[in-house]
Amino acid sequence: MRLNSLIVMLIAFAGNSYAQQAALTNQVLRLNWEDTGNGYKIKQLSVKGQNGWRALSGTLGQYTLLYSAGEPKMDSEVKDKDGKEIQFPEPEYRYIIPTWKANTSAVSLNKEGRSILFYPQGYKKVGNTIVFQQKTDVATIEATWKLDPVYKNDLRVSIRLTAVKDGYYSIASPAVSANDKNHFEWGCIPGVFQGNTINSDFTDAYAYGHGIPDRPVVVRERTAAALTAMLTNKEGITLAVTAEPGTGRDPWEYDRSTQSNWLLGLSLINRQEQLSPTLYHPVLGQQKSYLKKGESISFSFRYTINISNWYQVYQHIVNDVYRFDELLHLKQSKQSLSDRMLQLLNYVKKDSTSRWRTFDYNGGTIGAQEYLGGVYESEKDAVKNADYGAMWMLANITQDSVLIHKRLKDALNFKLAQQNTAVGFFNGAAAGQYYLYRSKRFTEEWGPYTEPIATTYYMLQDMGNVSLFEPGNQQLKSGIRLAADWLLTKMKPEGYWEVAYNNHTQKPMFEDLKDYRPTFYGLLIAYQILRDKKYLDAAVKAADWYIRNAVAQGYFLGVCGDARFAPDFATGQSAQALLDLFEITKEPRFKQAAVKTAQFYTTSIYSHPIPDRKGKKNGARQLEDWQISQVGLSFEHGGVLGSANNSGPILLASHAGMFVRLFQLTKDSLYLKMARTAALSKNAFVDPATGVASYYWSAMNKGAGPFPHHAWWQIGWITDYLMAELSLRSQGRIDFPSGFLAPKVGPHKTFGFRQGKIFDQQGDLTLIEKLVSLNNPNMDYLCAMNKQDKVFYLFVLNNDDEIQKGAIHLDQSGFIQGYSLDLKTAVRLSASGSKLPFSIGDHIEIKPYGLQVYALKYK
Repeated sequence: MRLNSLIVMLIAFAGNSYAQQAALTNQVLRLNWEDTGNGYKIKQLSVKGQNGWRALSGTLGQYTLLYSAGEPKMDSEVKDKDGKEIQFPEPEYRYIIPTWKANTSAVSLNKEGRSILFYPQGYKKVGNTIVFQQKTDVATIEATWKLDPVYKNDLRVSIRLTAVKDGYYSIASPAVSANDKNHFEWGCIPGVFQGNTINSDFTDAYAYGHGIPDRPVVVRERTAAALTAMLTNKEGITLAVTAEPGTGRDPWEYDRSTQSNWLLGLSLINRQEQLSPTLYHPVLGQQKSYLKKGESISFSFRYTINISNWYQVYQHIVNDVYRFDELLHLKQSKQSLSDRMLQLLNYVKKDSTSRWRTFDYNGGTIGAQEYLGGVYESEKDAVKNADYGAMWMLANITQDSVLIHKRLKDALNFKLAQQNTAVGFFNGAAAGQYYLYRSKRFTEEWGPYTEPIATTYYMLQDMGNVSLFEPGNQQLKSGIRLAADWLLTKMKPEGYWEVAYNNHTQKPMFEDLKDYRPTFYGLLIAYQILRDKKYLDAAVKAADWYIRNAVAQGYFLGVCGDARFAPDFATGQSAQALLDLFEITKEPRFKQAAVKTAQFYTTSIYSHPIPDRKGKKNGARQLEDWQISQVGLSFEHGGVLGSANNSGPILLASHAGMFVRLFQLTKDSLYLKMARTAALSKNAFVDPATGVASYYWSAMNKGAGPFPHHAWWQIGWITDYLMAELSLRSQGRIDFPSGFLAPKVGPHKTFGFRQGKIFDQQGDLTLIEKLVSLNNPNMDYLCAMNKQDKVFYLFVLNNDDEIQKGAIHLDQSGFIQGYSLDLKTAVRLSASGSKLPFSIGDHIEIKPYGLQVYALKYK
């Protein structure tokens, strides 16, 4: 009897022990809770990697509920550690002051509402799920946990809150673990901030994204490129918490921008000051947060736990959870990029549409386009030129008389006049982006200062690109040397520059910032044009400083003065600048840094919400959601200061060509999908009359607006993208040399200054109006000519994920005067360059994202 009693007691004890434990297990995750007497706490969370199982340290499983009986305050309350109000930014930054105030409210700083903490008391198992329950004095909570059946490293959680009292509610994702603030590998809220340290300088961390702010800030989804908060701990385990699709705001719910709706908050430090990725939904005081007694709301999200770095987890979230390629499946092109190029050609040729102006200046004539945005001390009289590489490229490949005779000479005079040549502190530097024709002087956009990177941009990059087309122009070479020598004299011994100098006092400005920008690239250009090794040595030294201080920390700075240099497309330029340096030096560290920087730049590309065919309206236009989706578009600048807060992303897809090149280099398909989504699915943002896309997403298809010069940047990025695809799809057997980066807006490069290879032949890039037409807008084309052998090449690209059919038509009247194409000689060239029979006018069929090459003799 005693033995039987003992067996019964052991069985009962085992049953009670089992009842007190909850567990979820699959091939790669093991999650165990235990009843501590004060609720169910995570006892162990282990993940399996290549070297076996590894346990996550600091496990918690603590829940947080925010509650406020009254409406939460949205007034700005940003103060320093001593309680004094932080004076930032300066009064002249009128564009970003409202955004800063909105993002430093009590809600944003996570100070509002009562914080209710608990470990759930109730537990039950329902099928393959575990359900925890808790009742508080303001609400009841039911949290359902389950393993994702497809993505084995994912835990899916859904929390349902039912109000016991009227008031404002916010559900936080439970704190799975608390991490060591002094020792972690990486933290990131994509598009907002990132780094491997906690930064106690609040404005540096929060406004510029340099490291993790030391406060429990809650950021908005409107500038989070992906709806996730990620942390890689000191053991190399990455934990990400990601909102399920449909949680965040729809930026255009139906017929107007709803970009600023706030439905989801993201954080890396929670209300309890623990370093723990956390999401909040709804956001306290915002839509859906007010509940009457008895009303309910749910919040669904997932944890991804993996022994990997942040980028591998980020790829999973973007590719798998938010199905990044969905837009490429939905898109239906209405105009090819090559047709847009011809429209843009007509736009930039017309004085009326491009707002081209010429002025007398120091006995000569300078030419530029009107700029209708804000410029320091302007009287609405600012003019500028955007992309000199694109100007010379288009003139060279079209041989258009208007461009050659009425644009280039006056534009070059403008460029030469833009350089400070007076002896003194600024001798060789750029005098300013803009010319004010009433006061006959050059100036910077947002104040009387001179930035070293402006000399890289507006002297060395522009002059360098023009020099590729005019290699014998000694005046340009002198200007390049003068500019490069100025950069050399201003470079610090460690290899960096000041952000800017005051034009009057010559003293450094913005000393709270470091020049985390690719200023070194100007010296690389000087070396390539002048072949003076001192410039290459200096570029290498400066790039090494940049890698140690910017790339290693994930700290970047922008080039838009009106946003006080919030990080922007200069980060993308940095990646290409480092790739260019690698091509010259063959030093692996520059390639590695370029890829790392490009990975960072993917967090400036929107990946949400998932596009669909839901009906939308823009003015009189009836559209589908996918047509005006933000997915694939990049920021001008994001974070808590940037224009993306209100205006959304931009349509200048300068990164597209570089991302194609990065796919060639790394085989990382996210680059290719991001490039194609940005380049090929945005017809709805193009002004039908001019072919010019709007700058900001919020402007939809209103065209150039106050920025007529942007058309040149569009010509530049479209060409760069198509040339990158041509090289990729031919496996490098068709390849044309690329020039230097365009100033400011991103990493696109110029072409057309030298012959390229076409299998085992040579050819010059060309574009002839009215010559080629394709009856399928999913097909793009590029052309080249071998003038020695008199062969015309036509490269046709299928820019869709399905087989495309069409017909090629050649209008002989559009060909070069005095010459004609011999249609009887037409052949299609195979991937190896061998000739296949073909007749112009036959229907062609091209596989998804395929390439076909045609050749014809001319005489």
